[in-house]
Amino acid sequence: MKNIHTTLLLILFFAQVISSSAQNGSQKIQVTDLTRIKQVVSVAASPDGTKAMYVLRTIEPNADNKLEYDYRNHLYLVDLQANAVSKALTRGSESISGPVFAPDGKSIAFVRAVKSKPQVFIMPLDGGEAWQLTDVSYGAGNPRFSPDGRKILFSVSLNLSSLLADTLLNPSKGVPAWSMEKPGFPKNEFLNRDKKIKPNPDGNLDEIRAYLDKDVEDRKAKVFNRLNFQGEAMVEPEISFNHLFVIEVKEGAKATPLTKGFWSYGQGGWSPDGQRIWAVTGKDRTQHPDREQESTIVSMNLNGGDEKTILAEKDKSFGGYDLSPDGKTLVAIMSTPNLLSFSQIVMADASGANLQTVAFDRTANGANWSRDGKYVYLTAPSNGGVPVYRIDAKTRKVEQLGDFESGVSAFDLTSSKVVYAKTDVLNPSDLYFADLTLKNPVQLTRLNEAWLKDKKLSLPEKRVYTNSKGQKVEYWIMKPSFMEAGKKYPLVLQLHGGPTAMWGPGEFSMWHEFQYFCSQGYGVVYPNQRGSGGYGKDFQFSNYRDWGPGPQEDALAACTDAAKAPWVDTSKQVITGGSYAGYLTAWIIAQDHRFKAAFAQRGVYDLTTFMGEGNAWRLVPNYFGLPWEDEKVTEIDAESPYSYVQKIRTPFLIKHGENDLRTGVIQSQMMFRSLKYLEKDVEYVLMPGGTHELSRSGNVRQRIDRMLRIYEFFERYIR
Repeated sequence: MKNIHTTLLLILFFAQVISSSAQNGSQKIQVTDLTRIKQVVSVAASPDGTKAMYVLRTIEPNADNKLEYDYRNHLYLVDLQANAVSKALTRGSESISGPVFAPDGKSIAFVRAVKSKPQVFIMPLDGGEAWQLTDVSYGAGNPRFSPDGRKILFSVSLNLSSLLADTLLNPSKGVPAWSMEKPGFPKNEFLNRDKKIKPNPDGNLDEIRAYLDKDVEDRKAKVFNRLNFQGEAMVEPEISFNHLFVIEVKEGAKATPLTKGFWSYGQGGWSPDGQRIWAVTGKDRTQHPDREQESTIVSMNLNGGDEKTILAEKDKSFGGYDLSPDGKTLVAIMSTPNLLSFSQIVMADASGANLQTVAFDRTANGANWSRDGKYVYLTAPSNGGVPVYRIDAKTRKVEQLGDFESGVSAFDLTSSKVVYAKTDVLNPSDLYFADLTLKNPVQLTRLNEAWLKDKKLSLPEKRVYTNSKGQKVEYWIMKPSFMEAGKKYPLVLQLHGGPTAMWGPGEFSMWHEFQYFCSQGYGVVYPNQRGSGGYGKDFQFSNYRDWGPGPQEDALAACTDAAKAPWVDTSKQVITGGSYAGYLTAWIIAQDHRFKAAFAQRGVYDLTTFMGEGNAWRLVPNYFGLPWEDEKVTEIDAESPYSYVQKIRTPFLIKHGENDLRTGVIQSQMMFRSLKYLEKDVEYVLMPGGTHELSRSGNVRQRIDRMLRIYEFFERYIR
């Protein structure tokens, strides 16, 4: 192995109370500590800059079943000063989302479910109960106050059947101008059939068609004509549409639609002067929305008319926009669909003129103007952390404000402060504020202090490997939390998915799992192999037509280096990963046999069948090509772990969510059946109701089950 150097990870923002005890505590991180983690999921600063509200996500015991848990998202208000105490604004079994301050700061709007449909509520901050503003049969979301505070813009989502029958959103009772691609009906004639015809299986053709329609209505059949027919948990034969509405902020008010027809509008917002509505919509109205991958930013008048295109380019998609406080300058995120896409920040005049790409070799998570209009603030995954950056509005130069050892998951700005939620090694989530350069931070909450104060945590050590392409590959090594001198311990190689994800000390989703395995006596090594996000465009694209051999080199180099430590038992190495990392786990154990056991989760194993199996199918043509193209060029079979199934001899546990339509459950069943046919040591776990998000936001009991199954399976082979 060449050119490996070590730098101890610097922890810049330790929580003051737990920093010493977290290293010297006496208690293990338990698997059920997952249920004790509190996470800040959104932040909003008040208009006067004296307060902030945040949504806190907790996991609460289910009242009816002691083995089950429920997620709760509730709203809190806190003064922006040291030692402030947060005040709960919402409580109970119904979670909330999307909170926004009114311009005068005297009330807030948020979304909460009513009869299983989301609706917008208004809560006065000077006392009194929240009251329901919207009563829309489709539900309402994403509220945005007008600059004068008198109206709220919000969005609704509805399917094609509902839109065809809606007299407000489809007043002409028309049908889509674009083809719905139903064979034999090039102009969508089937939608104009007489609805009064009675179903009759023995009748004429019109009556037979009415009978078949009735079968669909009664869920005896599902008919597919669309390209993107898979959602996250179920197939979706019908396309859905998003439209914008506006409503006065007063009880009993009726909502008015601003957009109509068979196209979608999202990311609705107001111009700073309140005279225009802005939104993101598709570029080509003649194409089926499933095929239209380009998006454009538009503006319209307050009645939804006079629609003007602001940003649109061939083969480009625009979104994530924000207007400067004076309404003169636009910042947005631009990406390139249907190819390996690396989003870029662009700035332009509010008319769309003078478009300029900002030189920034990272992928931004949205962008927000400072209140004085001098800077644009954003976060972007980078080198294992998620720092805050800002762009000088005049020079377009980017300045890094945060560090690589922590991750900012949400933030907002006052005239003099940044209010932000942060993850670091010693603290999964808390709320802070600092000055506009992110200096002089003040911790506002201590959400996890009580249960963490006696826990012993493992601190990661950062290392760098120079691979065969000359790229610097970062990885981290975590020692077992309760090491004893002279004793050796197993090592687990943890791989990330995506393939453009990125792990590091500032990443929230694996905080608990890494610490759990360290508490159970394992060392953990996790690399950001080539293709990872957070290291620039060239590094992210360097796994094009190379999902297997190149990333394998990087991952195994990290594991080989970690295994040189005197505390590692090299005969007890194990490996795991999910999604793309499920792919990479299977690939590695087919090529390398050092691991005593392996666990692949929600993986992709055969790239050809993945085209039909998962809603993430575009990864295949984007990274490789199409299955019917020349294999010598695409290498789709050569890059599929399934092609090497006969070479796998590592004991293998495979898991998938039963309703996972992002990667497709047949991927794992095909791998399991083949290994079982070959009489290999393999076990398969299917999680009923589980989706691709099982390990992050799925059923809590299943999340606990998942971690215990990893641990238990590994223990079979290393203890």
